[in-house]
Amino acid sequence: MSARTDSEPRGDIDDDPAGPDEKSAPDSSGASGDSGASGDSGHSGDLGDDDESEADESDEDEDGEYDAYDHEEARRARWTATATGALLTLAGLAASLMRLGGTAPALVPAAYALGAVVCAVAAFLGSRGRTRRALWLLIAGVMVMAFGDQAD
Repeated sequence: MSARTDSEPRGDIDDDPAGPDEKSAPDSSGASGDSGASGDSGHSGDLGDDDESEADESDEDEDGEYDAYDHEEARRARWTATATGALLTLAGLAASLMRLGGTAPALVPAAYALGAVVCAVAAFLGSRGRTRRALWLLIAGVMVMAFGDQAD
């Protein structure tokens, strides 16, 4: 007979439910009775391996879906951090300019301006993908503005 190629089906290997490992398993373990139970457990292990390989393939498909979802989620987070930082920067600068002309102490417009600068840095970091740091800087910037407003 000719040698089998990779394109030909491997039916002769799959047809033998008790593979070479299972035939030698009772001899190597030293168990004289109940050789059928060890053969069944070995065979079910083979089926478990097939199930695991199918599960691995399905995980790979899900990972591909999650990767696309993660990229979309990251893009949304960057845009949100950038837009929120820009909005808070404009609000802080507007409040600083409004308070600058009034009778408020100099600390108040300075606090609004400093909070606006912190929010501008947060917007920049958010646009570069550093959304976690941008979030904390946005919180810090708003807190600086709030403390400045309390000084009035």
